[in-house]
Amino acid sequence: MNNMLCRLLIALMAWTPFQMAHAGMIGTEQFVSSANSADRTTVLNVLSRTEVASQLQALGIDPAQAKDRVQAMSDQEISALANRLGSLPAGADSSGAVLLIIIIAAAVWWYMYKR
Repeated sequence: MNNMLCRLLIALMAWTPFQMAHAGMIGTEQFVSSANSADRTTVLNVLSRTEVASQLQALGIDPAQAKDRVQAMSDQEISALANRLGSLPAGADSSGAVLLIIIIAAAVWWYMYKR
């Protein structure tokens, strides 16, 4: 039994293709270009969202023209813009929520003390 198991394992190892991992050094230019393309893609993805496009149109800016301008920006400008987009809070402006809470509290206060 043990001899047969060893023979089976040897046969399976012979039939299994071995794949070797290849590692190598990459240049700084290759790393920086991939990071820059990722930042540019991030900014273009934000511009392609419907709410951003509608806000741009409301401000009188054509979304296609905005995308062309992003393509023309330098790598440093794109990196700064992508970092700024990453640091912005997700969701809407909090001042609207605070105003809504104040209005609700005032309505409750008025209703309670009107009686």
